[in-house]
Amino acid sequence: MAKAIAFLLLLLLAPAAYAQTTHTVGDSRGWNTGVDYNDWASDQTFTTGDTLVFNYDSSHAVTEVNQADYQNCNTGNPINSYSSSPTNISLTNSTTRYFICPTPNHCSQGMKLTVTVSGGSTSPTGSPPNPGSPKPSPPGTPPRTPPSTTTPPSTTTPPPPAGDATSILGKRSSLMVGISVVLGALLGLMG
Repeated sequence: MAKAIAFLLLLLLAPAAYAQTTHTVGDSRGWNTGVDYNDWASDQTFTTGDTLVFNYDSSHAVTEVNQADYQNCNTGNPINSYSSSPTNISLTNSTTRYFICPTPNHCSQGMKLTVTVSGGSTSPTGSPPNPGSPKPSPPGTPPRTPPSTTTPPSTTTPPPPAGDATSILGKRSSLMVGISVVLGALLGLMG
């Protein structure tokens, strides 16, 4: 009986170990000036299904922009704009997303965040261009001679992300350890 109860507890608690993560941007400092968001993001693992939470006061807001607007702190062409704190943003796709504060000079003072989301499936809409294949010539131009040698495509796989198991698993492994300890204690008491 004790083993059956422990097994049922394991079935109930195990899915929580794989639940997606809620990332509070800037941790206790929130979405504010004076925070190094590159440093903060480097300690995070963003996965499809996770949520970003931006906490800020009325002097700030959150604007999602494209990469060029991010680099230039341009808020003139927002993808999304938010002005109500806390702002919760679901990370639904494997992609890179860019966020800035639209308050004048805040972005240029470092109030900007890049989030690279991994996980999920991505299906390209077309084939990537082959760097060794010639581009078609406009009508009326003589055909180009292809290069005499071509470089084969790279077949190396990138190395796994740096960090310990906790950072790679998005800090979920500590929950699994906790569940294991509790179940071990229950089995010891009941067995």
